[in-house]
Amino acid sequence: MSRLEPALLLPGTALAAAPAHTDPVADLTLRLALVLVAAKLGGHLAARLKQPSVLGELLAGVALGNLDLMGIPSIEPLQHDPALDLLARLGILLLLFEVGLESTVAQMFQVGLSSFLVALVGVTAPFVLGAAASSLLLPQQSMHTHIFVGATLTATSVGITARVLQDLGCAQHREARIILGAAVIDDVLGLVLLAVVTGAIAAAAHGGNLEATHIALILGKALVFLVAALVLGVYLAPRVMHLASRLQASGVLLAVGLSLCFLLSAMADRMGLAPIVGAFAAGLVLEDVHYRDFKSKGEHGLEELVRPISSFLVPVFFVLMGMHTDLRVFADRSVLWLAGVLTAVAIVGKLASGLGARGQGLDRLSIGFAMVPRGEVGLIFIDTGAKLTVGGQPLIVPALYSSVIIMVILTTLCTPPALGWSLRRRGLVTEQRGR
Repeated sequence: MSRLEPALLLPGTALAAAPAHTDPVADLTLRLALVLVAAKLGGHLAARLKQPSVLGELLAGVALGNLDLMGIPSIEPLQHDPALDLLARLGILLLLFEVGLESTVAQMFQVGLSSFLVALVGVTAPFVLGAAASSLLLPQQSMHTHIFVGATLTATSVGITARVLQDLGCAQHREARIILGAAVIDDVLGLVLLAVVTGAIAAAAHGGNLEATHIALILGKALVFLVAALVLGVYLAPRVMHLASRLQASGVLLAVGLSLCFLLSAMADRMGLAPIVGAFAAGLVLEDVHYRDFKSKGEHGLEELVRPISSFLVPVFFVLMGMHTDLRVFADRSVLWLAGVLTAVAIVGKLASGLGARGQGLDRLSIGFAMVPRGEVGLIFIDTGAKLTVGGQPLIVPALYSSVIIMVILTTLCTPPALGWSLRRRGLVTEQRGR
C-alpha cells in the first residue's frame, strides 16, 4: 500500500474531505451566469420603457447588491470577486474603444467652433459647480474629493445622446451635428481631465502636493500621449492593416484591432494616465478605410467584430457598478439632499453648454439638454475614483458614491423626454421611431 492510501481511508483528513470538483473556474462561471442574466433582463425592461439598456443593467446591479434588504441572503462574494472585476475592467476598455470607433480624427476637426465651445462650457461649468457643491455639502472631505466630484460631473454619454437623436428622427439637423461633435470633444476633454485629476491625486497619495506644476505636467503628458497616438495612429494604422490583410489566418482584423486597443491602454498606464484614454485613442484612429482590404475579402467591419465581445463584457461592468450602490445610505436625509443637489448641478452645468453654440436660430436649449446624460461615461469616472485613496482613506465615501450613481441614473432618465419636448416645441422632430 502506498503512503497516500491510508490518508484516503481516514475520515476527517483533508484529502478525504476534499470536494470532488475544485476547478476555480466553476464558481466564476456560476457568478458570471447570474450577472449576465440580470444584465439582459434589466436591459430588456429598460428597452420596454423606452430607456437606454445601460440604465436597466445598472438598476439590475443595484437590485442584486441590495437583495438582503428583501430578506434574501447577501451575494457579497460576487461583489468582491477579483475575476469578475477583471472582466469588468476589460469591458471598460472595450466600451471606450467602441466609442472611439464611432468617431474619426477628421470628424473631430470638422465639427467647427460651435462644437468646441459647447464642449468647453459643458466641461468647465459642471466641473466648477460640482466641486463647489461638494465642498459646501461635504466640508469634512478633502479637496481631492471635491475636485474629483467636479471631474465626474463633466462626463457626457455620446451613445445615449446619439440614440435619442436617432430615435427622434432628427440626427441630420444642424443642432444634432453640433451636439454629436461636442459630445465627442467633451469625451476627449473629460478623459484628459480625468487623467490630470487622477494623476494628481495619485501623487498626493504618495506624499506629494497638488501643485500647479504637477497638474501642468500631467496635462502635458495627457496631451502629448493623445496627439502622438493620433498622429502615429493615422500614419501607421492603414499600413499595419494592409500588411495584416495578407495573413491567411482567420480573425486577423479583430486580433489586430484589439491588440492596438490593449497596447495603447498599456502605454497610457505607463505614462500615468487612465488606460481608457489609450483605448479611446485606439478606436479614434481606426477607420473603415483602413480595413477595406479585409472587407474586400467579405469580412465584417471591426465594429461588427468587436460588438459580440463587448455585449458580453460591458454589461458585467454596469452590473458590478450597480451592485456597489448601498440603498441603506438613502435612509439618511443628508445623502438624499446630496444626490438631489448633485443632480441639479449636473443638469444646470450641461444646460449652460448650449450657450457656447455659435450661429443664428440655433436651439440652444435642445443642445444643452442633449449634453445632460452621464450614462456609462459617468460610471467610468466614479468607478475610477472609488479605487483611489489619499492618506489611507478612500477618496469616494459610500454615501457620495451612491449619490453619484443616482445622479447618473436621473440624468440618463430625464434626457429622452426633456430633449424630445425641447425639439418638438421648435418643430425639429420629423418622426418618432420605435425600437
